Amino acid sequence: MRTKRFSVEQIVSVLKPAELDLPVADLVRQVVISEQTWRD
Repeated sequence: MRTKRFSVEQIVSVLKPAELDLPVADLVRQVVISEQTWRD
C-alpha cells in the first residue's frame, strides 16, 4: 500500500485559497501542479 505523500494540513493549505475564489490557473501555478492534476 502506498504511503500518503502529504499531510492533511498541507492539503488544506492548498485548498483554502480555492474556497476564496482564487482562479484555478493561479492556484496551480502557485503550488506547482498541473491543471489536469487539480481536476482529477
